[in-house]
Amino acid sequence: MTVKFDEERCKGCELCVAFCPKKIIHLDKDRMNSKGFHPAVVTEEDKCIACGFCAQMCPDVAIFVYR
Repeated sequence: MTVKFDEERCKGCELCVAFCPKKIIHLDKDRMNSKGFHPAVVTEEDKCIACGFCAQMCPDVAIFVYR
């Protein structure tokens, strides 16, 4: 399974961070997108269970979960 983020659409709202049951999504404080936001990233993709909560909660449709 794979989780992909459209980093240019991400506005760093952290809804995906809050709803991830495995707590493996974080904002990348070392990078910014062209809009000035820190994009969300999965830090431990091997722990992802592909539940899709992150994609469902994203108001900007910036997350895609592939099983």
